[in-house]
Amino acid sequence: MKDRFGNEIGAEKLPEKWGDVDWKSATKVVRNLRQRIYRATQRGEWNKVKSLMKLMLKSTSNLLLAIRRVTQLNQGKKTAGIDGQKILKPEQRIKLIQEVLALRSWKAKPTRRVYIPKANGKRRPLGIPTVKDRVMQAIVKNSLEPSWEARFEANSYGFRPGRSCQDAIEQVHIRLRKGGDEWVLDADIKGAFDNISHDYILNAINLIPGKELIKLWLKAGYVESNKLNPTEDGTPQGGIISPLLANIALDGMESEVLSKHVKIVQSVGKQYKGKTYYQNRKYPKFGYIRYADDFLVTAQTREDLEEVLPEIREWLKIRGLELNEEKTQIVNKQQGFNFLGFNIRSYKDQTTLCKPQKEKMLAKLHEIRGWLKRHKTVKPEEVIRHLNPIIRGWANYYRHSASKEIFATFNHRIVKMMWQWCKRRHHRRRLKWVKHKYFTRLRSDHWTFFAKVKNRRGEDEILYLLDASDIKITRHSKVKGTASPDDSSLTKYWETRQKDLGKSVWAKGSKLYQVAQNQKWRCTKCGEYLLNGEPIHTHHIIPVAENGLDESFNLEHLHKACHKNEHSTQSPKLNGF
Repeated sequence: MKDRFGNEIGAEKLPEKWGDVDWKSATKVVRNLRQRIYRATQRGEWNKVKSLMKLMLKSTSNLLLAIRRVTQLNQGKKTAGIDGQKILKPEQRIKLIQEVLALRSWKAKPTRRVYIPKANGKRRPLGIPTVKDRVMQAIVKNSLEPSWEARFEANSYGFRPGRSCQDAIEQVHIRLRKGGDEWVLDADIKGAFDNISHDYILNAINLIPGKELIKLWLKAGYVESNKLNPTEDGTPQGGIISPLLANIALDGMESEVLSKHVKIVQSVGKQYKGKTYYQNRKYPKFGYIRYADDFLVTAQTREDLEEVLPEIREWLKIRGLELNEEKTQIVNKQQGFNFLGFNIRSYKDQTTLCKPQKEKMLAKLHEIRGWLKRHKTVKPEEVIRHLNPIIRGWANYYRHSASKEIFATFNHRIVKMMWQWCKRRHHRRRLKWVKHKYFTRLRSDHWTFFAKVKNRRGEDEILYLLDASDIKITRHSKVKGTASPDDSSLTKYWETRQKDLGKSVWAKGSKLYQVAQNQKWRCTKCGEYLLNGEPIHTHHIIPVAENGLDESFNLEHLHKACHKNEHSTQSPKLNGF
C-alpha cells in the first residue's frame, strides 16, 4: 500500500458553529494520518515520517479534535491555567479555533502549580498549562505518538492507546503463575515525572517537527504563590503530552538491559543409534512489566535480581532518574506485593492470585461513607443514581481478578452503610418500618436498597442499588505483543477486542449489546471505537418526547461529548449543555 498525500489535509472548511463539525470525517482524517506515520516508522522511511508529522501539525481536523479533547473530554477541562481561561461553551470553542489559527509564533506560558493528596498522606504536585498550551500539546501528541507506538516495547502498558492496567496485571500473572518466576523486583522510581532529564528527552525524539514546542513546554517553568520557578528537569504532571514524554524516556529497559541476560535450558532432542542428543535453548532470564513509571522485574532467583539491579540503576541514571531505595524491594511471590491496586501473591498450592488490594477497597468505602454523611436528606433515587456508577466502575476495574470474596465483603459494608443512613433519617420509626420502606428482596437477597420512581414516560419504575457481587468475574485477554490501534493491518483484531470488551459492559444478547453490535462497536457521530475510555450515553433517535420507542432500532450509543453535541445541534436552548 502506497502512502500518498491527500488533498484533505489543511483544506477542511472551518465550522461556523461547534455543532456543525463533522466529527466522523475529522476522526477519519486524523486516524488515517496516524496510521501512515506508524507505517512509515515501521519501514524506516524517516523523511516520510517527518513530512506526515508536518501534515498532522497543520491539519484542521487535528486542531478540532484537540479542542474537543481539551474542552470536553479531559477531566481537567474546568481547571484553568495561569491565565484563568476556561473554555466550556460551544461559542467559546469556535473562538478558540480562530485564536489558535491566528498565532504566528508560539510562546509557551508557565504552568500553574496545584497539589492533590496522595494515598500516603503526602501531596502530588501538578502543573496545569493554559488551555491554548493544552490544545497545542494535544496537536503535537497526535503527530508524535504513532511514530513511537511503532517502537515502544511490548510490555509497556501505561498511558498508551489500546492498553490498560488489566493488560499489565495479566502479564504479571503469566510470569508468576505455577512453574514460572519466583522472585520480583518491585521498583519505585523517585519522582519520575519531576526528575526526567530534558536533554535525554530532546535527544531521544531527535529532529522532528514540533521539537521546539516540546522544548518550550519543558522549560516554561511553573507559578506558585505568584512566583515564577524555573524547570531544569522533569515533565509537568497535568500536561497532555507529559505521559508520552515519560514513556519515551523510560522505553528501552527490556531491550537494552534485561534482554542481554539469558538462561540456557537443556532438553532432550532425539535419540539416534542408541545415543541421546540434547538441545540447548535460550530463554529470557527476566520478565518485565511497566505501567508508566511503575515497573516490575521477575526472575527465578533472588541472586539474579541482585545481579541486574546495578545495571538498572545505571540505565536510569542516564535519564536523570534513580530508584527510591525505601520503597524498592525484592520479594518472593509467596510473600506477596501490591501493584496497580492489586495484591499479587502465590499460595501453598503454588497458585498465584491477583486480588483487589484491601487498602483500595477501604478507601472506596470511605469515599462512599463520606458522601452519605454529607447527603443525609437526599431522595433514595438520587443516592442510587450517584452510587451505582461508582460501584460499577470500581467492580469493573477488578472484575478480571480473583475478586468474588472481596466483592461480597464490599457489598456487605455498603448495605450496612445504607442501613445506618436510613436509620438516621427515621430515628423515631420502628426498625421494621424502616427496612420495609427502603429494602426489598431481589432474587435471594432480602437487603437490596431500592426506590420507586416515574420514568420519562410517566410509568412506574423501580431502581435498585447495584450489588458488586453481581458483577461477573471474567478472564481478561491481554493485548498481544506490540499491537497498536495505529497499525492498519490489525483493524479486525481491535474490532474483536472491542466485541469482547463489550460483553463486560452489556450482557451478550441484550438490547444494548445488540445496539452496539449494529454500530460495529463505533460511535455513529465521531467514528471512534465506543469503548475507548470515554463515557457512553444511549441516545433516542426519535426523542421520547415525540413518542420514540425504547427499541434497538431507535437507539444508538454515543460518546458523552458526541451526545452533548447532538443535543446542542437539535436545540438552541442546549448550547451550553
